[in-house]
Amino acid sequence: MTGRAKTVGQVIAVAAVVGLLVLLGWKLAFGNGGGASAELAGGGNPVAPDFTLPRIDAEGGDLTFASLKGKAVVVNFWASWCIPCKDEAPELQATYEKYRDQGLVVLGVDAKDFKQDGKRFIKRFGLTYPNVNDGKGSTLGKWGVRGFPETFFVDRDGRIVGEVIEGGIDLERNRERYAEGIRIALGDAK
Repeated sequence: MTGRAKTVGQVIAVAAVVGLLVLLGWKLAFGNGGGASAELAGGGNPVAPDFTLPRIDAEGGDLTFASLKGKAVVVNFWASWCIPCKDEAPELQATYEKYRDQGLVVLGVDAKDFKQDGKRFIKRFGLTYPNVNDGKGSTLGKWGVRGFPETFFVDRDGRIVGEVIEGGIDLERNRERYAEGIRIALGDAK
């Protein structure tokens, strides 16, 4: 192979890799756009999409989201490899402990992750609220999840309310939005 042909081949290979990276970035940024999150952003209060997923917490078995109707729910999409998910896990546990007697359920959805890694995460952080595994990510598009972590608030009628928190629950950054989402889900605010 001549020097010129080798250089052309390398340029084509680099261009192909760059093209694939651009497509990946587009998919991550916009690929799951839509779903319930988009309807919520447009001013609606969509019905929370139903799912049935295997529990990875101490309870085991399957959990159907529709079985939570009548309860306020904080739905947190996470993965064991996600650093902000590790940072927010103690706050989600504290939320569950503080509000569960008022009918609030914190529900963790471990997505795009191995079940065993999710189980280790739950044990490491002492999480006692329900957690399910969505290894293939089948729920992400329906909910409009665009990254990890992402947190939704669902009222007792099964409708998504408040504002979606994209990224970790950082009480310095989004304390008011988080508290407001919980209040609305519980029915304590409009």
